[in-house]
Amino acid sequence: MMQIIIDESLKRIAPDIALGVVFGKVHVTSHDELLWGYINDHINSIKSTRTLEDISNLPEVKALKNVYKQLGKDPSRYRGSQEALLRRIVQNKGLYKINTIVDLNNLISIKSLHSVGTYDISQLQPPIMFRIGLPGEFYKGIGKELINIENLPVFADQNGPFGSPTSDSERAMITTSSENIMIVII
Repeated sequence: MMQIIIDESLKRIAPDIALGVVFGKVHVTSHDELLWGYINDHINSIKSTRTLEDISNLPEVKALKNVYKQLGKDPSRYRGSQEALLRRIVQNKGLYKINTIVDLNNLISIKSLHSVGTYDISQLQPPIMFRIGLPGEFYKGIGKELINIENLPVFADQNGPFGSPTSDSERAMITTSSENIMIVII
């Protein structure tokens, strides 16, 4: 079983940081109607109870913003995934339908109000460290260009960074070929 080590430099800045990690063997499909029924129910609940201002003031969102500020990152430019998802919902932009595991990841994030990342274990080379992004570090984000991860909290293995609370890299992303996964709740 893989473990994630939280680097001491990150612990000094965020002494209360904690990770929940779940491993699983899965069968990923492109869509599940029942899952999307749950997701849509929760989306409707969020739309009727949350505002943009409310989202910014959630303790879970504020905690991550505070870490980003301490690391020198602009939290209005680099948002945690939970905040980005909630904002999309409140702004009536909806959520992307990717595949069953990514969709479940997003549901966990909007229900728990925590940033959640799910990774294909077959693409990772332990040990895994949760650390601060190094000067000049970038990676290709999923569906994005290069992301500057310098001074962001990042997950890294022997091959380098592969994820962050803001956006994950393509290297360990979940596809319909993924079988063994690691879900990390921050």
